[in-house]
Amino acid sequence: MNHFKFAFAETLRAIVRDRVAMVTLIGAVVLYSFFYPAAYRHQVAAHLPVVVVDHDLSPMSRALLRKIDAVRSVHLSAVVGSMEEARVVVERGGAEAVLLVTVDFERDILRGGQGQLVLYGNGTLLGRASDAMQGVALAIKAFGHEVAVKQASFVGVPAAAPLQVIDRPLFNTAEGYGSSIVPGVAALIVQQTLLIGVAVMAATRRERYGLLRLSKPGLLGIASAFSLIGMLSLLYFSGFVFWFQDYPRAGNLLGLLIAGVLFILSVVTFALFFGSFFRTRERAFQLITVTSLPLFFLSNLSWPIAATPSALIHLAQLIPSTPGINVMVKVNQMGAQLPEVSSELINLAVLTLLYGSLAMWRYRLQTV
Repeated sequence: MNHFKFAFAETLRAIVRDRVAMVTLIGAVVLYSFFYPAAYRHQVAAHLPVVVVDHDLSPMSRALLRKIDAVRSVHLSAVVGSMEEARVVVERGGAEAVLLVTVDFERDILRGGQGQLVLYGNGTLLGRASDAMQGVALAIKAFGHEVAVKQASFVGVPAAAPLQVIDRPLFNTAEGYGSSIVPGVAALIVQQTLLIGVAVMAATRRERYGLLRLSKPGLLGIASAFSLIGMLSLLYFSGFVFWFQDYPRAGNLLGLLIAGVLFILSVVTFALFFGSFFRTRERAFQLITVTSLPLFFLSNLSWPIAATPSALIHLAQLIPSTPGINVMVKVNQMGAQLPEVSSELINLAVLTLLYGSLAMWRYRLQTV
């Protein structure tokens, strides 16, 4: 591969002809773009079904039911007349929680006492049941506060809520786990698929020809071909997947392109250097796959940097995913401007030069 254009085109043809490379570089990206976010599709608990057994059938019990149905996390799926009917609904998977309104619920409250309510959770899926019960409890608490205010006003004692707290998230507007994690994982997916793809191609070349020697134009052509695939994968996530999954998008297109190019270049040069040490294709899958989770933790997106040993913090800066994940989240999800992510951009540029030089050294001198 002595010419840039030839190496570029030949690399793309080799990827298309190699089933493993195609599945890794193209198939895995598309698969993960739908498979991984699916676990966080609901983002936060919403419209979890709740069945109510209303033995009181009073205006006050109906007001409570309206209050419950107004809570975003739950949905009043049915009102039945007995616990046996409610049990059947739960067994069919039609409810995550059951609320029992006892007889004389309204009478006890109007007499100044406490109304009796019983709340049961479906233990099949503890997370969903817990969210449903919390939603119902929130509605009951709000309903009790309203009743207390009304009763106080009847006896001439002014009662009103002095403050109203309204939470407005700045970036993660859905307040969901998926919105905070998936964008960072997307950058890691792009890196890992590139690492595997480049390592597989390098190992294949070594198996067939017994050497890795390449000219500078040939190496640049190979790097450009993988960079093109990596950039398309990154734009696919940032442009389509985040829109389709309705994840936060800041619209900083210039920052996204600059940060994305530097990230992909650093990943490709790192992959070329790292992949030059593999002698068989299978080793690439075995080693790179098991490193995905540690690399994500080292990015400090989900693990606090204050709880990370300083040696690991410095070591993590040598891996493209660490500055790459952070810069992509800041630019694409938080709307950061280029000066605000200058440290990550410089980190990526330095890694590109470092691993680019090391890759040229490996592919120029490695003969066995």
